[in-house]
Amino acid sequence: MNDNQKKYCDAFIEALNIDKTVDLHLLKYRDYSWDSVAHMILMSTLEDAFDIQFETDDVIDFSSFEKGKEIMMKYDVTI
Repeated sequence: MNDNQKKYCDAFIEALNIDKTVDLHLLKYRDYSWDSVAHMILMSTLEDAFDIQFETDDVIDFSSFEKGKEIMMKYDVTI
């Protein structure tokens, strides 16, 4: 796992307060504790970890772990 992958995974684990044994690749909005409040915490955590600022449309479209990887590429972050 490279540094970006670790930071990305750690952001989900921290922001959503989930166990490290959860298969993050299957994670989608509304799973576990990923509600609207946790979503904003996740966005902030990712912005801080990668020194980026999401556009509003990207915050709205960020609906799963996998979709998030696609969105991160728009900010020159490869996961």
